Amino acid sequence: MIYKNKKTKNISFPLGGIGTGCIGLSGNGEIKDWEIFNKPNKNTRNRYSHFAIKATCANKTIAKILQGDTNESLMGIAGANEYTGFGFGPASCSLAGFPHFKNLTFNGEFPIANLTFSDTDFPATIRLCAFNPFIPHDDFHSSLPAAFFEWEIENTAKETIEFAIAATVCNPAVSTLNQQVSLGKNNGILFASNNVKETDEKYCDLCLLTDSDNFDVQEYWYRGGWLDAPTTYWKNFTSSPRMPKRSYTDPANFDHGTVVTYASIPAGEKKKIRFVIAWNVPNGLDYLDAAKRDEITWKNYYATQFKNSLDSAVYALDNFSNLYNKTLRFSNALQSSTLSKWAKDAISANLSVLKTPTVLRVGSDGAFWGWEGLNSQKGSCFGTCQHVYNYAYALPYLFPKLERSIRENTIHYALLDSGATAFRLKLPFKKVTSVWRSCVDGQMGEVIKCYREWKFSGDNEWLKQHSKSIFKMLEYAWSKDNPDKWDENMDGVIEGRQHHTLDMELFSPNSWLQGFYLLALNCGAEIARAVGDEKRANLYQTLYEKGKAWTNEHLFNGAYFHQKINLKDKTLIDRFEDVGAYWNEECKEIKYQVGEGCIIDQMLADWHAVLIGMNEVFDTEKKKIALENLYKNNFKFTMRDFANMWRNFALNDEQGAVICSYPQGVQTPAIPIPYTEETMTGFEYALAGLMIANGYVTEGESIVKAVRERYDGEKRNPWNEFECGSNYARSMASYALLPIYSGFTFDMPNKHIAFAPVHKKGKYLFSVCETYGTVKFNERGYRLTILGNPLTLCSISIPNGKNVKKVSVDGKNVPFTFFNNNIVFNNVKIEKELYLK
Repeated sequence: MIYKNKKTKNISFPLGGIGTGCIGLSGNGEIKDWEIFNKPNKNTRNRYSHFAIKATCANKTIAKILQGDTNESLMGIAGANEYTGFGFGPASCSLAGFPHFKNLTFNGEFPIANLTFSDTDFPATIRLCAFNPFIPHDDFHSSLPAAFFEWEIENTAKETIEFAIAATVCNPAVSTLNQQVSLGKNNGILFASNNVKETDEKYCDLCLLTDSDNFDVQEYWYRGGWLDAPTTYWKNFTSSPRMPKRSYTDPANFDHGTVVTYASIPAGEKKKIRFVIAWNVPNGLDYLDAAKRDEITWKNYYATQFKNSLDSAVYALDNFSNLYNKTLRFSNALQSSTLSKWAKDAISANLSVLKTPTVLRVGSDGAFWGWEGLNSQKGSCFGTCQHVYNYAYALPYLFPKLERSIRENTIHYALLDSGATAFRLKLPFKKVTSVWRSCVDGQMGEVIKCYREWKFSGDNEWLKQHSKSIFKMLEYAWSKDNPDKWDENMDGVIEGRQHHTLDMELFSPNSWLQGFYLLALNCGAEIARAVGDEKRANLYQTLYEKGKAWTNEHLFNGAYFHQKINLKDKTLIDRFEDVGAYWNEECKEIKYQVGEGCIIDQMLADWHAVLIGMNEVFDTEKKKIALENLYKNNFKFTMRDFANMWRNFALNDEQGAVICSYPQGVQTPAIPIPYTEETMTGFEYALAGLMIANGYVTEGESIVKAVRERYDGEKRNPWNEFECGSNYARSMASYALLPIYSGFTFDMPNKHIAFAPVHKKGKYLFSVCETYGTVKFNERGYRLTILGNPLTLCSISIPNGKNVKKVSVDGKNVPFTFFNNNIVFNNVKIEKELYLK
C-alpha cells in the first residue's frame, strides 16, 4: 500500500525481530518509538537519532534531514515537560526545523518498507528500503535484534556529485561509553554502558554499523549546554568536507555519535549504502509488580545467541543480502496471492504484531510469551492469554515451533491436576498452584490448538507425550473439581458458569462457547484414536454428537444462533459464589448476558473447524441463514447514528461489524454482554473468514475492507490495529484469510494436504510442517512451488482431482492412484515443485 501526504500522519512501521522489541519508522521517515527496552515506549524518540544527507558539487553544498514534513502537532504534544510540549511547538529533537524533503512516498508492505524522498532543490532521488528479516519457519533469523536500512542515491543532476549520508544514534545508557569499532568491512560505533554490569536490569548497548568502505566516525557529539550539541553537529556535517572526530574519556548521559558514509556518483547513476542499528537489552523484569521491580524476571532469547549488539550488528550486515532476499521471497509470495488488496493488506499488516513489544522470546530455548497488546509505557493484559491467542493464526502457520512452545508451557506450567488451566501465564515461568477461574473458550481452545499443532507438524510423538494432559483439560468440563460446572451432567451441553474473552461470565447454553466445547470434543476424539484410547474416543464422540444435535435444535431461533436463558431466573447465578455483580436488582435481571442477541462469534467454532480441516459444528443451512442475518444485523455501514458506550474503534462515516446486536422485536437485556457496540478487528476478521468460507465472499470482503479503511495512515496507524491497547494479538486473525481463500487444510501425520480454493483460478501462499511455498491453479492443473525446506507428501486432494492425468515432482513423473478423492503417491519428497495436470 502506498501512503502520501496526510495518509502518512499516523504511520509507525515496526523494525525489529520476534521477541526483540522494535524501532518505529514513521510516515515521514523519522525513526522513533524506540521500543527496545523490554517494554512499550510509544510516541517517544531516542533524542536526535536520525539519518541525513548532503550533496556537494561546484563548491556548493546542500544538506537535508532524511525526513518529510513533521506529522507532529504544530501546537506541540500535551503532557510534555515544562518549556516543551503543548504551546511550544514540535519537539526540537523531531528535527522538524531542519531542512528536509518536501516529497515523500511511503510504500509499506510488511515486512518491507520502501520510502522515496525527492525535492526540486536536491540533485538526487533517495530511496530507503527498511526491514527486519521475516522468513517463515526460520525463527532464529526472524528474531534478530536489529533494524536494517539500505539507502539508494540516484544522481538526477548532469554532473558527478559527492554525496554523504550521516546516521546518528543517541546512547540511551545511564552512563555512556561510545567506542569506534571496526570488524572486517564493518565500521561504526558501539554505544555501551559504562560501569554497569551486564546482569543489571539497566544494562544496554546499541550498535550502529555500515559496510561502506568510505566512512568517518564521530564517536561523540560536542558536549555543552543548551543546544550546543545539535548546533555543532549540523555545522560539522554541512560545513566540513569530512566529519571531524571527537572523543571523550569521561562518561556522561545521552551522548550521540554519528557515522558518515561518502559516495561519488556520476550523473544518472545510483549507489547503495547500508546501515544496521542493533541493540542488546538482555534483562527484563516484571515492572508491573512493585515488589519485584529490582528482580530480573527473564533474559531475552537474542541475548543468549549474541554476545552484544556489535555481535548481532556484524551478523546482520554480513548476511544482509541473503536475509533480505529470503524476506523479499516471502513478501512477494504473499503479495502475489490472488486476494483483494484489502485482504493482502490485512494479512501482511498484522504480521507486524510479531515484531513489536507485544511479543517476547524467553531464555535460551526462545519460548514464546505475549501480552494481549500494549499501553503506551507498559504491556496490556499479560500472559499469552488463551482466549485472545485463539484468534492469532499467523504464528501457528509461519513459526509453528514458537506456537508449540505456548502449548508446552500451558501444559507444563498452567495445568492443575484437576484439569483446570490458568488462562494467563506470568514470567518467569512457574507452575501455578491455583486458578482464579478457567475460561471456556480459552481452555477448549487449547485442546483444539493441540490438535492443530499435531496435524500441522505430523509429530505423533509430540501428541503421545502430551495426550494425557490434553484429555485432562477436556475432561475438566465435567470434572467434580470444576466449581463452574460446565457440563456437570455430561450431556454434551455447556450450562454452568462460563468465563470468556469478553471478560465476564455466561450462565446458560449459548452457541458461541458451546461450539468451542463441541469442536474440542471432536478433536479430542481424534487424538484419543491416534494414541489408541478407543474408550475415550467413543466417549468424546458420543458427547459431541449429542451436544451437536441439541445445539442445532435448541440454540437456533430461526434467524441466528443465540443464548438460551431466562434473564429473570436468579437461580442460574445463585448456585455460584461471588456473583453479586451479575444481578440487576432494579430490573430483576441477570447482567452481562447475550440472551436473544446476535453475537459476532456465535459460530466461531466453525471458523476454527474450516482452518484445521474438521467437520462443522453447525448445520449448514442454519449456518447460512445465521451468516446472512449476522451481516444484516451487525455490519454497520455508518457509525453516525449508532450509540456506542464502549471504546471507539469506528466513528463517523466508518464501517464495521459490532460485537452484538439486538434486532427489532427481540428482548434487549437491560445491561447486555460487555463491549456490545464495539468493532474489534480480530472478531471482524474471523467473521469475514467464516463468511468467505461459506460462499459469502462479497460480504466477507466488505468487512475486511471496512477494517483496513479505518487504518488508513491518516486516522490510525496501518501497522497497529488496537483493542485492549496497541499492536493487539487478536488482529492476527487476519492471517486466516489466506488458507480460507485457498481452501488449504493439512493432515501431516498422514503426509496429506488439500486445497479447495474459493476461486477457480489463483495463486496463494501456503505453509505447513516446516516449510512454505505457493500453489497456483487454473483449468490446466495445479503447481506447488516450494520456497523453503523440502516437503514430503503421500497424497493431495484438489477439486476435480480424478481428472488428473499426470503427476510430476521436480520435473520427474511419479506413479499415482486415486483413493477417496485423494491423489495418492508413494512418499515423495518435493524440493522444488509438484505439478498435477
